[in-house]
Amino acid sequence: MAGYYLEKSENRYHVRSNSLPARSHPVTSTIDDELNKLKAWEELSTSSSKAETICVGLSGLGDVYECVKDLLHLPSTQQALFQFPDQKWVSEVLDASVKLVDVCGTTRDLLLLMKQSVQDLQSGLRRRKCTEESSLQFCINAFISARKKMKKDIIKGLEALKQMENKLGSSPLIGVEDHLSMVARVLKQVCVITISIFHSLLTIMSVSMSKRKSSAWILVSKFVHKEQTTYEGNQNKNDVESVDATIHAISKRISRKDCDIEKKMEKAKTRLDSLEVTIEDLESGLECMFRHLIQMRVTLLNILAY
Repeated sequence: MAGYYLEKSENRYHVRSNSLPARSHPVTSTIDDELNKLKAWEELSTSSSKAETICVGLSGLGDVYECVKDLLHLPSTQQALFQFPDQKWVSEVLDASVKLVDVCGTTRDLLLLMKQSVQDLQSGLRRRKCTEESSLQFCINAFISARKKMKKDIIKGLEALKQMENKLGSSPLIGVEDHLSMVARVLKQVCVITISIFHSLLTIMSVSMSKRKSSAWILVSKFVHKEQTTYEGNQNKNDVESVDATIHAISKRISRKDCDIEKKMEKAKTRLDSLEVTIEDLESGLECMFRHLIQMRVTLLNILAY
């Protein structure tokens, strides 16, 4: 069976062909097909930082985990894992699984914080004509402050993903049969693919609210796929970038009493509405992934406990 692994090159993760043992069950063919779909996703994600692309990746990843569930429930898989429970790769996968659960949970919390900030700002913009200018500035400053606070957790998440990717090395398979060798490779590939997709999601959430290159942001940049664009003039921004750019511009124009502020307000409302929908879609995808990650870990632990 032909499988795939993700190779990091020029700060990108690429799905590469990797030879796997012969098919022992139809489920292995299905996994192969799903990995091929994620290969196509990876190629698309290299040229797009849109949240819609991440949603597609999360959906495809969910299909892979469904196949992995079927693979782990095969009697041949359970027997093989039971016979060789002390393989180093088993510990690597179990360690990665619990850390991926943590990163997934943290990312969900960050999305929830972002959605709350968006909703608070939407409310402030709707009440603008009934409130003082200072109140609107307060709402905008609160949004900018919340975005900056997210940066610390995003950095931690990216660092954790980087460490996991480095640890999922080529552990030797000592005295194991072909089926277990296939299971080992698939599980490690799935973990690395999950790392790649979470990496992409955190990256689009990590737009800096300041043009100044702080030491923290320089650290984030080491893990970002590509250079972040400037706030204005780029037509290829994702929803997060677009909102950040617009709110940042409004903040400056309020203090200057810019006559163009009304147009900026309307643009902000439209982009905030779009971002809220995007966040909800990502939340739904992450919720499914959280369940898949928990299920895979519990299944592995139950097999190894017998």
